[in-house]
Amino acid sequence: MIRTGISMLALASLLAAAPLGARDRDGQTPAPTAAEAKAFVADAETRLFAQGVIAARADWVYNTFITQDTEAMTAREGAILTKLQVDLALQAAKYANVAGLDYDTSRKLGMLRNKIVLPAPVRDGAAEELAGLSAKITGIYGAGKGTLDGKPINGSDIEAAMGESRDPAKLKEMWTSWNDNVGAPMRPDYAKLVGIANDGAKGLGYADVGAMWRSGYDMDPDAFAAMTDKIWDDLKPLYIALHTYVRHKLNEKYGDAVQAKTGPIRADLLGNMWAQEWGNIYDIVAPPGSGSVGYDVGELLKAKGYDHTKMVKAGEGFYSSLGFKQLPETFWQRSQFVKPADREVVCHASAWDIDNVDDLRIKMCIKVNADDFVTIHHELGHNYYQRAYNTQSPLYLDGANDGFHEAIGDFIALSITPDYLVQIGLLDKSQVPSADKDTGLLLRQAMDKVAFLPFGLLVDKWRWGVFSGKIPTNGYQAGWDKLRLQYQGIVPPVARDESKFDPGAKFHIPATTPYTRYFLARVLQFQFYKAACDQAGWKGPLHRCSFYGNKEVGAKLNKMLAMGASKPWPDALQEFTGTREISGKAMAEYFAPLKKWLDQQNKGQPQGW
Repeated sequence: MIRTGISMLALASLLAAAPLGARDRDGQTPAPTAAEAKAFVADAETRLFAQGVIAARADWVYNTFITQDTEAMTAREGAILTKLQVDLALQAAKYANVAGLDYDTSRKLGMLRNKIVLPAPVRDGAAEELAGLSAKITGIYGAGKGTLDGKPINGSDIEAAMGESRDPAKLKEMWTSWNDNVGAPMRPDYAKLVGIANDGAKGLGYADVGAMWRSGYDMDPDAFAAMTDKIWDDLKPLYIALHTYVRHKLNEKYGDAVQAKTGPIRADLLGNMWAQEWGNIYDIVAPPGSGSVGYDVGELLKAKGYDHTKMVKAGEGFYSSLGFKQLPETFWQRSQFVKPADREVVCHASAWDIDNVDDLRIKMCIKVNADDFVTIHHELGHNYYQRAYNTQSPLYLDGANDGFHEAIGDFIALSITPDYLVQIGLLDKSQVPSADKDTGLLLRQAMDKVAFLPFGLLVDKWRWGVFSGKIPTNGYQAGWDKLRLQYQGIVPPVARDESKFDPGAKFHIPATTPYTRYFLARVLQFQFYKAACDQAGWKGPLHRCSFYGNKEVGAKLNKMLAMGASKPWPDALQEFTGTREISGKAMAEYFAPLKKWLDQQNKGQPQGW
């Protein structure tokens, strides 16, 4: 851990006593120099690192023990960090155009300006108010409950129940109660948060918070938005084919009164609270014959006596097989694997690096099922990425872009193939599905991977609209419903009005976590996966490839991970894949056999909504 040789208070006093732009003896303001810019960056990194560790510890305590006291603690440390980030961002802007800057200084000055997720304006009390609102609405989500059969049910349990129930009335109750009880109460505070953060973004020279977020991708913000639209346009036909097929199957299952033959799909019927992944209803849509792949990962785990620890050990084992060293002992001592019985916690899965060195942790409420087995592989991807770049300087302790960070674990999880399950002893070799089951295997993957694409795009499109004012405060719900219909082709099971706030019932909205990263990750993971399979010399169908145990792939992967954020993301992408462009081609190749099959099944069916 980097330690300063001078207290934070003393350092702040020194900076206040000698502000940037102080006048010389002749009353002139000397232009800042490249040397001064470099010194400023070095000092900024030291301060951010120190306060970041303090804030991370407070945030961990709050997420794993929600009380009024821990909320106040994390809000206080968050406010201090936000103030520091805004102060440094304002100073960084003054150095941006200094002549003779070296590469690292120039890159880090840019990072200081646009890496703030929630910028507070420079006025008394603003940072504290912003941090307080953020902690409050996160707490509303963390402690939120819906109902099932009229009885309260918490977040992790209601998510599981949404995937298991096939009763439309129960699904409607859970969907409606969760959105009403969790989303709606935070709407006024969310609107306040947007106003304060937008003022902060404008103070940093951005039009709004959304424009600031989009400027963090080593390219023009508008060009970035256009890139995401192009990727979606390339993959949209695959999604529409899946939507058409699933709608038909739901109509067969529930009848016209519940799900019509044409138009959008009812949101609560898709096995997920947000209709973002549909794999939980695979049993409804599975094609006869090829649909049964012969095993269920969740049942395999239970049959082999897996508990939460053994599931995490299996995830660690995949990374170890690629040559990565084992997780530190503190990981097993400090992580939250299951929901405590004695307190409220945020169950939403996340990965943490508390000290930016080796204090790695995950926070989950693990259930022994297939979804959480995949999630574990995903979250550990964050941890191994964090450790790979932990020797970089503080501002480079991050992924090449936020999509990279999400994609690492996901592309590892793509390798949870039947052959991999055999290698780790979960599946008997005689149970490996034959090639005639490939349609089922691909459809099961598409129900999560392809189904997610439009949701991954629209969450931030909604927020960009909110931050820019295109979606007004009195139109939050209508704006959300419009985008859900436009991109996903889904509608709520009950009428919604502006007393509701369904976006707030999705964790990443109250947590103010930018979401385009997940869209990018869905695409990048297939690029990484194809690259790894090519490096491993795989010759069969792409979706059957597993590179488990291939240390050459692991070594090449580690080279990309170790770069952190030190280079523009195209450089990192090229290091592992040989290309500098994020593209949906690998994903399309992976699902090409399924697309052909879906088109055959959908003949005569109305397309789109």
